[in-house]
Amino acid sequence: MTQMTLGKALTAGLRQAMRDDDKVVLLGEDIGKLGGVFRITDGLLDEFGAKRVIDTPLAESGIVGTAVGLAFRGYRPVVEIQFDGFVYPAFDQIVSQVAKLHYRTQGSVKMPITIRIPWAGGIGAAEHHSESPEAYFVHTAGLRVIAVSNPEDAYRCLRQAIASDDPVIFFEPKRLYHHKGEVDLEAPLADAAPMGLARVVRAGTDATLITYGAMVGTAMDAAAAAEDEGVSLEVIDLRSISPVDYDTVNAAVRRTGRVVVAHEASREAGVAAEVIASITENCFEYLEAPPLRVTGHDVPYPPAKLEKYHLPDLDRLLDAVDRLLDRPNSLTDSTKGAQR
Repeated sequence: MTQMTLGKALTAGLRQAMRDDDKVVLLGEDIGKLGGVFRITDGLLDEFGAKRVIDTPLAESGIVGTAVGLAFRGYRPVVEIQFDGFVYPAFDQIVSQVAKLHYRTQGSVKMPITIRIPWAGGIGAAEHHSESPEAYFVHTAGLRVIAVSNPEDAYRCLRQAIASDDPVIFFEPKRLYHHKGEVDLEAPLADAAPMGLARVVRAGTDATLITYGAMVGTAMDAAAAAEDEGVSLEVIDLRSISPVDYDTVNAAVRRTGRVVVAHEASREAGVAAEVIASITENCFEYLEAPPLRVTGHDVPYPPAKLEKYHLPDLDRLLDAVDRLLDRPNSLTDSTKGAQR
């Protein structure tokens, strides 16, 4: 096992994928000599050359459109979108071409495109640099949507995404780029858990917290705090948010009977709403209380000085758990009303 940051694990995953298959090519703004704005592609230009690590103009629609053409020719393009909020100019290409060409051609054309997106908040960035647009892509049939939370998954899931014949939207929580963890660089890719499977990060008996990305760490902190009060919380890392591994989710809900789903994105029509709807359909008779959502607020992402009030935190998660368990807490009624 090798100790490395999530960012370095992504670099290692890209490097290994490019060594394994010379049809893997990288495209993006400043990914060559600069190594990307977050330095994820650092050193890859020197190793693989400018024909495989391609600096592009500042034109996201053109970048993804070029990737579509490369996929037609048998390549496996890996696109870097510099920031989450910059993906919208490429939205038409992604939902109208990348997601649909395999279906439109009755399977004769594959779109093995991986679109990497540094994603979500927590770094004090400017407008358009801290958004959570995952619900748009989850709603789009034909796309896989992955959100990693730790270096090992970053390394393994990125390699699996690149090797997949399906187009993959690959969300990387930018506030975890410097988060360290152990990565097994030697284990065969075939031995890794498929990227579509959820992971039980922590076992528990009283309630289940379901989340993904950087919120997994927040959920683990909440579980540790709850344990001090005698409450046992289970934490599920979805990893794949389209498709969702409902076998793992439903089994957890049937064990605990109570569930909170959390994410940074806005509440309205978010991933949490879909997960809770599916849980209610499949596990209604096991529920001891209505499932709850803890999410970002339904506002444009706020300025950096206010983001701590927008991002779900330990207190908001524990407040939801208290409501599930019908436990008193320190929040006033007016505060609870504002947070619901």
